Amino acid sequence: MFSARRTASLTLAATAALTLALVTSASANGSEAGTPARATAPAPSVSGSPEGAFTRIADFYGSYIDAVYDGDGATADRLRAFYLSAPLQAELRKWEETNHADGVLRAQNVPLRWKVTSTGSGAGRTGATVTLTWGGDTTQVFVQADLATRKIVSIRD
Repeated sequence: MFSARRTASLTLAATAALTLALVTSASANGSEAGTPARATAPAPSVSGSPEGAFTRIADFYGSYIDAVYDGDGATADRLRAFYLSAPLQAELRKWEETNHADGVLRAQNVPLRWKVTSTGSGAGRTGATVTLTWGGDTTQVFVQADLATRKIVSIRD
């Protein structure tokens, strides 16, 4: 008899707990009776670290593209001075004179979107592929940053 009572009590307690959990979940989701809860997409987020060379590549490209898109040449120049090594800055000036285009973007226009993907680290450098989206087309540039200085030292197409 004792075990039958105990089983009934446990069943009742479990049912009550599940009902409470369901009601609490529905309340938290803002659901009303008869209205299914909607799943929401996670909010976009961006993260990084001032200590990481890869993050510096992503930070540079995001900020640089914003500055060029807004027509703010002074900010674009300051970003180059801060993020790019002196030898790379000189190399880009020569490339731009020869190609009549922006050496960082390897283009005369500003991309509509960008994505920076790590290609790994080794030999004191970290690498990334920067994918630039121009309407329906994409191009890629290959970027390296020095792990010690976190300065971008190479941009290649």
